[in-house]
Amino acid sequence: MNQKSLSVKNKTHKKILSYLRDKEVLRIYKIFENSLDINKNKLAVAVSGGPDSLALAFLAKCFSLIHEIDVMYFIVDHKLRHESSSEAKIAIKILKKININCQVLTWNGKKPKTNIQAIARNKRYSMLLEECKKNKIKNILFGHHLDDLFENFLIRMLRGSGLNGLISLSKSVKYKDDNIKILRPLLDLEKKNLTYLSKKIFNFFIQDPSNKDQNFKRIRIRNLLNSLEKEGLDKKKFLLTINNLKDSDKSIKFYVEKNIKKNSTFFKKRKIIILSNNFFEQSHEVIFRSLTNVIQIIGQNYYPVRGKSISDLIEKIKSSSLTKVTLGGCFIEKINKSILLSKEN
Repeated sequence: MNQKSLSVKNKTHKKILSYLRDKEVLRIYKIFENSLDINKNKLAVAVSGGPDSLALAFLAKCFSLIHEIDVMYFIVDHKLRHESSSEAKIAIKILKKININCQVLTWNGKKPKTNIQAIARNKRYSMLLEECKKNKIKNILFGHHLDDLFENFLIRMLRGSGLNGLISLSKSVKYKDDNIKILRPLLDLEKKNLTYLSKKIFNFFIQDPSNKDQNFKRIRIRNLLNSLEKEGLDKKKFLLTINNLKDSDKSIKFYVEKNIKKNSTFFKKRKIIILSNNFFEQSHEVIFRSLTNVIQIIGQNYYPVRGKSISDLIEKIKSSSLTKVTLGGCFIEKINKSILLSKEN
């Protein structure tokens, strides 16, 4: 890089960091920074044109400049709406204002007609994580925030989820066996904080029309939360309840890990797990979670299989009525007194 280009680059970087002089911007950045512990590893950031991810992109850019870390930015264009490609181009143009070069990942092929949001979300994760593997990136940031945490809690409650499902949105989670960490450093921030940041830095963000579509359950839940807040729902107490549940969850996870380690044999090259009879001699919750985890590992899915399917499978195993079934991308069969899980082709 020549001297003139270097001077322009340094000037741009100083301008970006100058936004931290604003007290509210600095407060938000410090919360973001304190949520990350990545040992200066390269990062990926999942971006869209919405206020949450634009704010995330800005915070990640500041973090990369201050800590001298390489960051890659990706937008997934699902092509589920006619405007999606043009919106991706607009977001790229906006991000260039703070010297961010963003790569678009396009979902080509047949699109779903039902369960659209869930399938699109799964596809987004798989495409982003594939790019991380290609670029040897071990950490990817997503823009989920405190409001998302509450929405997720209520959606899972309506499904009758257990403890693990209710608190499934965590700041850090390892994806399958790929050694890639999904990080959510905005979970201590409300949406209004991120909207403020986007307006302050970019004076712009894209409004997704699906965010007003009452046909989507998540949108109905979002509106319900807004109504509850007007009725005096205390977000601090809501968060305290979730955090208390997370403490209980840690105890259960200890026994789940112990059960998997002691009572299963994993053949990684062949993508097979064999579960001994003792695997199913634990408490129901430990068996339920252990089995969910191993199916997720072998099936290589980001999201776990629905709880009812797992419960039905456990019942078949315990009643000795299991022959061979397919679930979560796995073949599951009984061989003598053991259960064998293999990857479905």
